Amino acid sequence: MQTATLFDLPAVQTRQAAPAAAAPAKPKRRTRTVHASVPLTSWTTVPDELIRDADWVVVSSSGGKDSQAMLSYVVRRAKALGMLDKVVVVHADLGRAEWKGTRELAELQARLSGVRRFEVVTSGVDFLDRVEIRHGKLKAKAEKEALERGEDPAEAKVAPAWPSSAARWCTSGEKRGPIWTLYTRLTAELAHLGRPVRILACIGQRAAESDQRAKLAEVEIDRGASNGKRHVTTWRPIHTWSDRKVWREIARSRLPYHPAYDWGNRRLSCVFCVLGCNNDLVNGARRVPELAAAYAETEIKVGADFKKGLSMREIIRRAEALEKAEGPAARPPAGTAMAEHVGRALTSQYRARQAALYGLAA
Repeated sequence: MQTATLFDLPAVQTRQAAPAAAAPAKPKRRTRTVHASVPLTSWTTVPDELIRDADWVVVSSSGGKDSQAMLSYVVRRAKALGMLDKVVVVHADLGRAEWKGTRELAELQARLSGVRRFEVVTSGVDFLDRVEIRHGKLKAKAEKEALERGEDPAEAKVAPAWPSSAARWCTSGEKRGPIWTLYTRLTAELAHLGRPVRILACIGQRAAESDQRAKLAEVEIDRGASNGKRHVTTWRPIHTWSDRKVWREIARSRLPYHPAYDWGNRRLSCVFCVLGCNNDLVNGARRVPELAAAYAETEIKVGADFKKGLSMREIIRRAEALEKAEGPAARPPAGTAMAEHVGRALTSQYRARQAALYGLAA
């Protein structure tokens, strides 16, 4: 039998005596009110109690290793409780910004886990187009404010349009917003309950990833996503897990993981993430040079580097230097990334079980 790999599948002041006209007051932002029924804190942090209490258990899957390990763990708990029918896996499709095959992998992982419902959401706007749109808005804002101060708008400093660790608008615009739209649909499906629908939102964020994520609570009420019709509780099931524990869970689950990890990547699903390490970015430029070129073109259009202190042009230069020095890299053996964390013996067992169960090449 032929086996297949996964991815075959102004007023100027002239007189000191005359006071300068006061700048027009900026309109106050409306404070968003949270519905009185939304609790301040979750009544429990016990995993099984969280699942039992929820009407929907929504697992956000990027297709990356942390999402995969989280999915395996949550599904295992839901199955033990006889509540797998509550589980919905959602993937926020980022289009060409993602590694090839990411959406298909997320769907395959969900199906092989036994989850019947897989949802794909999208903002409908290409990421690079959104960067250009954002630049236009920021430029117009900076020029307007310069005029109000009596300054030359051509000299106005425009804020960077690219996302950053301090302004992760890509998460809210490309993932959070579309997923909230799914929450609205899921809530409507259970409107007959006559009470706020309880949604348990599972996110694969880990404390080991960054100091910022280390400060996040394992369980908290998402008051921004909640309203009078739905109450959303955020649960980070693998928040305290180490890299080794993540890979052991993947080995135990037998679910396939993305080959970008075997190529040496630490993150998924965007090929170029502003939070990614330099190695990941250069690796992306070597594997997907046409996308790197598109990012470099956008840098010119918006007049700012993709990442503070590191332009896509420099990333491309480093990738080309490696290609020249080493030649095109040979595809690493499947299981390379896993073996680094859990050893060759467990990895061999994992690959053999995949071949036997799913027909994937060992």
